[in-house]
Amino acid sequence: MTTGAMPPTAPKRSRARNLVPLAVAAWLVLEIWLLTLVAGAAGGWTVLALLIAAGIVGGAVVKRAGRRAFRNLTETVQRQQNGQAPPPESGSTGNGFLMLGGLLIMLPGLISDVVGLVLLVPPVRSYLGRRAERSLERRMRAAGPGSLGDAFQQARMHRPDGKIVQGEVIRQDAGHSAGGHEGERGDRPRPPLTP
Repeated sequence: MTTGAMPPTAPKRSRARNLVPLAVAAWLVLEIWLLTLVAGAAGGWTVLALLIAAGIVGGAVVKRAGRRAFRNLTETVQRQQNGQAPPPESGSTGNGFLMLGGLLIMLPGLISDVVGLVLLVPPVRSYLGRRAERSLERRMRAAGPGSLGDAFQQARMHRPDGKIVQGEVIRQDAGHSAGGHEGERGDRPRPPLTP
């Protein structure tokens, strides 16, 4: 016997969730095919030497990017502790894309090596950094209240010296306090906000 109620349906998968696994599988097949072509033309030892050299170079790039990011972080923390204003933003330094380039070079494969080497070029990194910042800003502005993007937007509101100002707005309508009746809660101080 049926009740006439529709059975619950699973939410539709997004297009990206369907295409990303297929794209990764196609990329892996293409990488293996190119490695076998190069091994057939130049020899297996040449391909092995290329893979080892790529791993060493990629590791060095990742190490350099990590050291640069750590140095920037310690300089920022020291400036904050000394009460100095943060330096004016001169754009993204591209450490994230530098590290991504190193990781792509470390992966075995020729296509990932080429993409990783392209990411090592400073103008490419700065261009991609600007595009990523604009995209993130656009998504944060489009985020509704109460979402994660709204939380990031609230965290970015700070004074010029870099200190975050916490507070709350108390609105008292004519003759009524926030508690409803005059004198019920309006006379008592409110507790401070805590994160």
